[in-house]
Amino acid sequence: MLEISRHVREIDCCRPDSLGEDILLSNEPLVLRGLTTNWPIVCAALQSSAEAESYLLQFDSGQPLTAYRGEPEIEGRIFYNHDLSDFNFDRIRLPLPEVFDNLRQYSAEEQPPTLYVGSTMVDHWLPEFRRDNDLVIDGQDPLVSIWIGNRSRIAAHYDFPTNIACCVAGRRRFTLFPPEQLENLYVGPIDFTPAGQSISLVDFANPDYEAYPKFREALKAAQVVELEPGDAILIPSMWWHHVESLDDMNILINYWWRNTPAYMGTPVNVLQHGIMGIRDLPAEQRAAWREIFDHYVFDAREEHYQHIPEQARGVLNPLDEATAKQIQQLLLSKFRR
Repeated sequence: MLEISRHVREIDCCRPDSLGEDILLSNEPLVLRGLTTNWPIVCAALQSSAEAESYLLQFDSGQPLTAYRGEPEIEGRIFYNHDLSDFNFDRIRLPLPEVFDNLRQYSAEEQPPTLYVGSTMVDHWLPEFRRDNDLVIDGQDPLVSIWIGNRSRIAAHYDFPTNIACCVAGRRRFTLFPPEQLENLYVGPIDFTPAGQSISLVDFANPDYEAYPKFREALKAAQVVELEPGDAILIPSMWWHHVESLDDMNILINYWWRNTPAYMGTPVNVLQHGIMGIRDLPAEQRAAWREIFDHYVFDAREEHYQHIPEQARGVLNPLDEATAKQIQQLLLSKFRR
């Protein structure tokens, strides 16, 4: 286990129906101890895995779920193969009862295969589950997902939305890094990823400091916490997090939301377009574009364009949904050329 001295700040006495702005708008991770202790799924899981299974199955829509299955030798690490040409797991489709049957079977094996159902929409696959197991996040309509599996290790990655991850069965260990640790985490491809997000290539169970020497610097900024059933963690947008499921059967519920309107688009799309259009320009042109982006994006201030009549500022005015749609149409027309 990595030696990390700093632990995520904890907050007690939180209630699932009254999360305040001091929590929801936090710029640092927060552990919310006992947040979902009274959820029926947590109460069932604290009795036994069988009770948790039985409780979830009553909401099963009957539709198969997508699961990742890896051989015993991957030891729970959802990752690439040796040369990053493929992944070390297969995607399969299983009905929920079969997921639980496999997990029950694997729990008796000393070195079991890995079975991991990730980021599955609760409202679609488990309708009515949120009737008695839910958080109230004022002003937001979060995407709610469920994760089910045995022991697994999910490489450090970031998410654009803020999220609250609720541990409802089994234990989870989160290791987190602030966004500025990007360079020290040795991130892999951005267009070929196990689950949509770029991941750190460092094996946290056995870090290779010769191949990844700057990872030592990342560890100086790391925070760690282990969650029990009923605990939750708020992970701010863009914070890197490595997640370990520590028991034979683990269930997590995630609430995802963004603090900006959806019409503003996804920044990673801009990143990929920037790679295509700017990264390989001559150095002096890249420097000029850096100044332009700072002027209009990263250091945008009204004084930069107050010399333009307000009615003529176009996209320089505060963005609204109508303007966002105009930009989208403009971009689409340019891409079609």
